Amino acid sequence: MASVLELTDNFFRHESGKVVALLVKSLGPEHLQLAEDVVQEALGKALKTWPFTGVPENPSAWITLTAKNLALDALRRDQIFRRKQIQMFGAVHHWSGKVEEVELDNFGEEVEDALLRFMFVCCHPEIPENTRHVLALKSLCGFSVREISHALLSNEGTIGKRLTRAKERLAEGDISTTLPVGEELNIRLDGVLKTLYLLFNEGYKASTGENLIREELCTEAIRLTSMLARLSVGNRPRVHALLSLMLLNNARLGTRVDHEGNVLLLKDQDRSQWDRNLIALGLFHLTRSAAGDELDTFHLQAAIAAVHCTSPDYEATNWNAILGLYDHMLAIDPSPIVALNRAVVVAQLQGAEAGITAVEEIRGRDQLDSYYLLHAVLADFESQLGRHSEAARLTEKAISLTDSESEKVFLTRRREEFQAQI
Repeated sequence: MASVLELTDNFFRHESGKVVALLVKSLGPEHLQLAEDVVQEALGKALKTWPFTGVPENPSAWITLTAKNLALDALRRDQIFRRKQIQMFGAVHHWSGKVEEVELDNFGEEVEDALLRFMFVCCHPEIPENTRHVLALKSLCGFSVREISHALLSNEGTIGKRLTRAKERLAEGDISTTLPVGEELNIRLDGVLKTLYLLFNEGYKASTGENLIREELCTEAIRLTSMLARLSVGNRPRVHALLSLMLLNNARLGTRVDHEGNVLLLKDQDRSQWDRNLIALGLFHLTRSAAGDELDTFHLQAAIAAVHCTSPDYEATNWNAILGLYDHMLAIDPSPIVALNRAVVVAQLQGAEAGITAVEEIRGRDQLDSYYLLHAVLADFESQLGRHSEAARLTEKAISLTDSESEKVFLTRRREEFQAQI
């Protein structure tokens, strides 16, 4: 039973979005809620039957077939869809009726096509801009409302309302899964890239749970972005810039925690363990991103990651170059998080007092009040200035604001270090 629970939990988190995307591609975006419901029900059936019958050889195919049949049964029961039955049943019935035949030679390609189409559906202009990536993170990536609210520095109530409105808009039935072209493609591509960026970031530094890193999310984000970059709709400079950023950051993923899962700061990481092949691939895509005259925050973030990855050690890091890149980024995206990251670099070059001043000058700083890193950064600055009591107080505040167990352990140790110096 324990193995069944673990397997279904893993499937729900990392595979259910693929089945949802397949159903949406066949039934239409207006049936997103139905697709999510039948996938959930299929997982419930797995929990009830697998402990007695055993886990099937191909659990993904089993869930896919079960969800498909549940969707067909639901549509048969609903008189509203009688006029569409022939069209929709024909679209879904091309799947095999046998579990062992669901995994066809082209099944992987079909899944990738469905995922791509679903990402662009979520980012349709008819979906409010501040809701597009929320919908994709929930339905495609399996994020909880809580995780999304942490990632976007928002509250759960707001995120829940956005999701409800988005699904109501899709239910109206006039949004197609056809891939966009021209200017509409550019508009929707921005939303797709933001979704992939948030997916990678949640894997790179999880907002909740015991582990700081969720490698499977990083891997999935890289896979989807690589898939997008290979296609004509996605072979664009900013797609290669995002892929470069992911690869360069992923190259040092294994050195971000010690053998006990505790956080390691950049200066404490073993650079000999960084993946040089991923760094080389990241630099290759960074070069490809330089085509044309397009420049956005993904280019600048990738360039910052490249500076770190190509520095032989922490002391040799070109902090002036990084500060210049953050200045460019602020001009494009004057977000408080970018400004906070810039303040850390300012302190590295000019000292903690300058870092505190940079934080005080952040536009929209109040948006960061519930962001634990604001208080953790200020605590570090205060400690450097010998104000250890204030550093301990700020660290305590940071601890109360994070749901990551790994971060809590790290910050607790920092607080104890500060208290010992009072």
